[in-house]
Amino acid sequence: HISLQANAQTAALTPEQKQLREIYQELVEINTTDSVGDCTKAVTTMAGRLKAGGYSESEMQIGVPPGGPKKGNLVARLKGSGAKKPLLLLAHVDVVEAKRVDWVRDPFKLIEEDGVFYARGSADDKSMAAVFVTNMIRYKREHLDAKRDIILALTCDEEIIPSKFDGVEYLLKNHRNLIDAELALNEGGGGLLDKSGKPLRHGIQAGEKIFQSYQLEMTNPGGHSSIPYRDNAIYHLADGLSRLGKFDFPFKLSDTTRTYFERMSKIETGQIAADMQAILKDPPDADALARLYAISPFNNSSVRTTCVATMLDAGHATNALPQRARGVVNCRILPGESVEEVQKTLVRVMADDKIKITPMGEAVLSPPPPLNPAFMKAVEDITADMWPGVPVVPTMLVAATDGRFLNNVGIWTYGVSGMFAGAEGSGAHGLNEHIRVKSLYDGSEFLYRLAKRLGQE
Repeated sequence: HISLQANAQTAALTPEQKQLREIYQELVEINTTDSVGDCTKAVTTMAGRLKAGGYSESEMQIGVPPGGPKKGNLVARLKGSGAKKPLLLLAHVDVVEAKRVDWVRDPFKLIEEDGVFYARGSADDKSMAAVFVTNMIRYKREHLDAKRDIILALTCDEEIIPSKFDGVEYLLKNHRNLIDAELALNEGGGGLLDKSGKPLRHGIQAGEKIFQSYQLEMTNPGGHSSIPYRDNAIYHLADGLSRLGKFDFPFKLSDTTRTYFERMSKIETGQIAADMQAILKDPPDADALARLYAISPFNNSSVRTTCVATMLDAGHATNALPQRARGVVNCRILPGESVEEVQKTLVRVMADDKIKITPMGEAVLSPPPPLNPAFMKAVEDITADMWPGVPVVPTMLVAATDGRFLNNVGIWTYGVSGMFAGAEGSGAHGLNEHIRVKSLYDGSEFLYRLAKRLGQE
């Protein structure tokens, strides 16, 4: 039944949609996990697609970082007149691990069922990668007359933080000229559907939090568990983490998050709308913010730095006092706030000088891009044409993308996709990751129009 249904659906697709589906399936079914996957195979396969679509060898480069033979990256370029700096289309092809035993379906087979695509990477981020490849072929076929080059970059290891093989970081350090651009389109944005599947809003991600983890460590001489004393490494660490769990970093709005709550207050109704207006006042209404936090932790993460315990490891034997207790705290720091000050705050909140706090890796500072009027108008115009009456809402990503590297060097990067999901999300990084079939095809058309307009303006 499913096979017949899928065949009927495929027959109803446009030629561009059929090509997208073929490319999408091919890409999704190449395992690109860190453990056993191969990004180089994935980008080489996509280069083959581009070559079949009219791109020459000189218009494409595959960069494999030293020591990472399976961590390859692809850069392809559609030449414009050069009147303006290039537009970069960025997508990563690596995916988070997925165990077959945990999934309802095989995570590395694209399955179309009841209007939904299921697979690891079906949403994050092989949907955009496949769309960009398909649209680059479409531009080449149409002999697009653009004022700027359009560059496609498919990269590896975005999901690994930190990684010595991150594709964007590697390209910026070693081949900056290949991806240098005025602005970039990236993951991180998307639309929201209501329970009936009607589009509610279309989000543009402008800026993201700074990722920084810290190791917490408490050491102790230990001893026999039959003769306990109060100076226990586990208790020290647990008490410090408990204090952190009750602590809130200061409230702070940026241009992006202020605009987000202003526009969302006109979409929401009742108490939620009133509370969104209330937190925009000076000072913000604390009770309103607490209610918004109860509705969604995203509302809280948008307006303050957050630090949360994510890992614990302690003790060495069931019958011995712990000689060591370790924990990991992951912080997502608001753009513009000091990483050093966050560490000092952790020291203060832990209130225990026996707990050693050490940064894990070096944070990548990333200023938020400006809400460029021409870019915003392009997104709003195309959104209005495809989904009349649906507002465009800027958002700050509370997670992290490779856009942090680009923004840090002045390549302003925006998350926008035209792909809509319901309140349940896509299951990205979790079980049974999925995307609605219609959302993939709508997103492809939206991104085709947006990159074409930005390339020609």
